[in-house]
Amino acid sequence: MKKNYLIIAGLLLSTFTQAQIGDVLNSIIKEKTGVDLTKTKPTNSSSTNTTTTSNSNINLGNLTQTEISSGLKQALNIGVTEGVKKLGVTDGFYKNDLVKILMPEKLRKIDTTLRSLGMGSLADQGIKLLNRAAEDAVTEATPIFANAITSMTITDAKNILLGNNTAATNYLQTKTQSQLFTAFQPKVKASLGKVGADTVWKNLISKYNLLTGQAVTTDLNEYVTTETINGVFKMVAEKETGIRNNSALRTTSLLEKVFGAVKK
Repeated sequence: MKKNYLIIAGLLLSTFTQAQIGDVLNSIIKEKTGVDLTKTKPTNSSSTNTTTTSNSNINLGNLTQTEISSGLKQALNIGVTEGVKKLGVTDGFYKNDLVKILMPEKLRKIDTTLRSLGMGSLADQGIKLLNRAAEDAVTEATPIFANAITSMTITDAKNILLGNNTAATNYLQTKTQSQLFTAFQPKVKASLGKVGADTVWKNLISKYNLLTGQAVTTDLNEYVTTETINGVFKMVAEKETGIRNNSALRTTSLLEKVFGAVKK
């Protein structure tokens, strides 16, 4: 008899649709708990609005990939040209706190020792001549940097444009630092000799070694080359930040079109 009841119950259930069964269950739950499962959960409108808001100031629909790439390269070229012009004069490095070349870290004990012995003027002269060498060498940098920018392939130009204030400069530095170093090092070496920095530093280190009994050596060419290149990149980054945030610095229609599409 029990088996027959089960068969009959199965037949009755098979005549209901899934929706009807759901209605019956919801009716029971609503009666017992007051919760109506048929009402949909409200849409989280705040998250939708956030997404819309975050993109409301970005309109790249009228820009081609070529325009974005060209605009970024133009900004970098302007930054290099203007940066080199500012750095390639007397005190361009030496009196610019953003790029001033200081005593190499591993030689700062020399600076301290010489000053303690009353030879501060010799230490000051050594630092000044490092900056003079950079000021002389950097005038040769424009074509090297310009070539690096021109040959650069920006496959992710849109991401760079939408990146932080120095995204293009950082990208260029990452991609070209080693090539720039190789091309620029001979020019720095010539400048070190031209301004007499190599002679002064040889004398400075010799005095220190004589006084302390040590045998300190350093590759000034490598150090000044790296610091000079970094100095140019700092100036380029400063210019890029300005172009991104100040429409008055977008001096061409392309710069205005590209960077004007992203309002910070």
